[in-house]
Amino acid sequence: MKKLSLLLIACLAAAPVLADGPEIIDVKIKKTGMVWRVDVTLEHPDTGWDHYADGWEVLDAEGNRLAYRELLHPHVNEQPFTRSQSGVVFPDGTREVFIRARCNVDGWAGEKKRVVLKP
Repeated sequence: MKKLSLLLIACLAAAPVLADGPEIIDVKIKKTGMVWRVDVTLEHPDTGWDHYADGWEVLDAEGNRLAYRELLHPHVNEQPFTRSQSGVVFPDGTREVFIRARCNVDGWAGEKKRVVLKP
């Protein structure tokens, strides 16, 4: 029994720690003239300055960054929350973009949200 307990403890210690990364709840993108405004709503279990969602980016289909919005402080008591980036320029012919969020501890979230642009 003791060996089984030690084996279980070793397995748990070797397992990756799964934290809740920032989740993209909603994205709104609107064209005004020649530029776009991107509104991204995120949810993340911010705990304070030690762990919080600290940014999101807009990528094209090839993974090139088109825009980046840095989040300068935690949003512990404001979940979910929306932040915007105005004046974004998308290359001619761009029909879809992808939004990816990050936090200051876990880095970039693996999932990206696809958004089809409406000209």
